[in-house]
Amino acid sequence: MRLKRLWSTVRPVKSRDSYRAGINIIIDFMTSVLSVMSVLDVSEVGVKVDVEKISDIAVSLEDTKLADEVVENPADGVDSTYERKSHLNFMTSVLSVMSVLDVSEVGVKVDVEKISDIAVSLEDTKLADEVVENPADGVDGAYHRKSHLINQCLQNEIGFGRYQWELFILTGFGWLADNLWLQGVAVVLPQVQTDLDPSRVEYVTLSLYVGLIIGATTWGSLADIIGRKLSWNITLLLSGVFGVAAGSAPNFVAFCSLIACVGFGAGGNLPVDGALFLEHIPQSHQWLLTFLSAFWSIGQLISSLIVWVFITNYPTDKGWRYSLGCLTFAMFFCRYIIFNLQESSKYLVAVGRDEEAIQVLQYIAKRNGKTISLTTEMLLAISEGSSEQTRDTSIWSFIRRSFSQFSLAHVRPLFSTRRLGLNSVLTILIWGTIGLASPLFNGFLPLYLSDRLSSKPINVTYRDYSITSICGFPGSVIACMMVDWTRKTGKISIGGRKMALAVSTALSSVFLFLFTTTTDEASNLGYSCATTLTQNAMFGVLYAYTPEVFPAPHRGTGDALCSAFNRMTGIWAPVIKIATTSRDGTSSSIGPNAPVFVSAALFMVAAFLTLLLPIETAGKAAL
Repeated sequence: MRLKRLWSTVRPVKSRDSYRAGINIIIDFMTSVLSVMSVLDVSEVGVKVDVEKISDIAVSLEDTKLADEVVENPADGVDSTYERKSHLNFMTSVLSVMSVLDVSEVGVKVDVEKISDIAVSLEDTKLADEVVENPADGVDGAYHRKSHLINQCLQNEIGFGRYQWELFILTGFGWLADNLWLQGVAVVLPQVQTDLDPSRVEYVTLSLYVGLIIGATTWGSLADIIGRKLSWNITLLLSGVFGVAAGSAPNFVAFCSLIACVGFGAGGNLPVDGALFLEHIPQSHQWLLTFLSAFWSIGQLISSLIVWVFITNYPTDKGWRYSLGCLTFAMFFCRYIIFNLQESSKYLVAVGRDEEAIQVLQYIAKRNGKTISLTTEMLLAISEGSSEQTRDTSIWSFIRRSFSQFSLAHVRPLFSTRRLGLNSVLTILIWGTIGLASPLFNGFLPLYLSDRLSSKPINVTYRDYSITSICGFPGSVIACMMVDWTRKTGKISIGGRKMALAVSTALSSVFLFLFTTTTDEASNLGYSCATTLTQNAMFGVLYAYTPEVFPAPHRGTGDALCSAFNRMTGIWAPVIKIATTSRDGTSSSIGPNAPVFVSAALFMVAAFLTLLLPIETAGKAAL
């Protein structure tokens, strides 16, 4: 019922007469409320009345009457948006009057259910009005109305059930696959250096990041064009195929080339994963997007355990090859489980495929044992009242139309207003800063540990690396606890995504600085575990905040820009490592911890930039 009432607030107004009739009824009711207030003997019944507020209500009522007079005179050219604002002003006035009555002390009869309905109506009207009038995200009003209906359907009718849990696990495998390769490549570097004898083994990481840059740019943008589902499947397929080939590389050049192709597939996993999961869950469970970072730790742990087993028990020329082959098998095993992955309903309505969007929602509801009241007719009614034109929905016309949109059409809306533009720029800068800071430490951690523990057996290095990987799990839990914690002190609000991101990033910097001050095995392990924990929390919040802050029609593009800039800066990590270390990986005369110092400083810069973000997404449904 609420969804039908909500639809009536967001659908286009087709009749001014019916609207004026509703306004007249509302004003009559408002007048009655004020009349009741005027006859109350405040001194005897002890009713608490804010006189200033009542005065404001009277002014608001007068404005509403004037607005209604303007509506009745269409010669002035007042549009429906102004009419809706007048309606909203009235509803605010009604609730304001009710708020100043102390019902418990006065024998005033109040229909609680009616007041509840008014509150719901006001909330829905506010949201509907905001999405129509606030073009900050560069999306038209019709999409906003449809997106709002879908959000309410997910929240109030479908809920969070079996389908969402299955999707949580499935998209988590995308995170797992991404870090599986990032860390898998990192941990085989010492053995690749021994077996293939390259001039600089860091070129492997450089090649990986070249592929990641191209992949992040390509697949994030394609997700807005060909859809989330197809993009997601292709990225994992490419990673697996080229991963097998990399394990059979005959020389170092071939190995680097194939690793770059692995990066091309893996680079698109996370941007698509975040959008796909976010657009299928209700607002009340958006915090789970942060918990997906737990799979990031699982990927690192699996890669470290696999490499620990094979490299320490097989000859150098076979150990790392078996490791890459086993990594690929693990990724395919995780991906190809029985699950009917559905396309994003928000993506479908964004491209004019309303009927398919309803079919997706009906499938998810059935999977959860629920039914929905949202219909195709409701979505089509919104389209009829907007400037959207009827589209040819045949598959070939869709493909032609999709690739004809491969331009800046999805980029410009991300900078359509000053506030959104500033937030987009800062978000991209944060991604870029972390993109260089993280691989400077994590991408070469096995080399750092091997250098510092040179007197220890090789299995000690991989044992410590596996222990470090396990420490990422608590970071995901801590991040989930922090992202929705908010407190207001006056006009200032603390907590939420921004605070969680800033704190975890700053702590990562602190622990890295401490890592440079020690040389004994226990301290090395302790500080590397601590920074892994805080970095995992940081990445969890970052990967949750980013898709939330971009609207669905341009979410893939926004994620792609962030991820691509992240990879572009990350490509400098091996360059800095090469410049600050000798050929065998040991520290040069520039400084024993130069790469780690740079990494720590960049994390601190990212923490400062986070505090400047103007948009907080905690407690808000993603568009």
